[in-house]
Amino acid sequence: MLTDSHAHLDMLEEDLDGVLRRAREAGVRRIITIGVDLESSSRAVRMAERLGGVFAAVGFHPHDAADADKEQLAALSELALHPRVVAWGEIGLDFYRRLSPPDRQEEVFRAQLERAGDLGLPVVIHDRDAHDEVLSILRRMGTGPGRGVIHCFSGDLDLAMAFIDLGYYISIPGTVTFPNAARVRETAKNIPLERLLVETDAPFLAPVPMRGKRNEPAYVKWTALEIARLRGIPLDEVARLSTENAARLFGLNSDDPS
Repeated sequence: MLTDSHAHLDMLEEDLDGVLRRAREAGVRRIITIGVDLESSSRAVRMAERLGGVFAAVGFHPHDAADADKEQLAALSELALHPRVVAWGEIGLDFYRRLSPPDRQEEVFRAQLERAGDLGLPVVIHDRDAHDEVLSILRRMGTGPGRGVIHCFSGDLDLAMAFIDLGYYISIPGTVTFPNAARVRETAKNIPLERLLVETDAPFLAPVPMRGKRNEPAYVKWTALEIARLRGIPLDEVARLSTENAARLFGLNSDDPS
């Protein structure tokens, strides 16, 4: 059984039945669907309400931080009380595209970390070209088990271990299958297995051999296969451990995929 720890199912709604059927056929039994603003977070919760094996995360992506006023953050806090919400995210910093001003990104990031902490929810963190800043902010938030996950990890092994030391999990995306992804492969090969998750970030970043196509949860198997190859262990072991890790982080019942 595999868990896709990060997908945007609301971006796949035109073919959702097919997406979910292919996921089941590929052995994917759980999907965490991720919000990036109030509207998409609401859609994520509605999907989790009606779809077995689907759970929701709510949050404001750094691209949308400029729009995250107090009223919308308060509405997210209410939405986060829903029993199918298992995390707060996708939140963080993106200094590559800078679609919101960096100072506003940091302000909204800190505010959401505090709200997630008040609610006892793990966080799903986006970090692109902002490694030092994200690590510094998380260090100030303190350490502890099950703090959250660094999604679509793109740093090096030293950075991964620094996040793990703070209590975070590392989620490996389909980029681990790309020919030029040496840093991600080194991380996937060497981090403790008990801190590893797998994800698609669907509909983005489809892995080899699906690269160039729209990504979907079924394709997480290719990421797991590459991790198994890198570590010299069976695919079943990667699937089992990454699923157990996701269940632990998100508070899911490991015996019941629905």
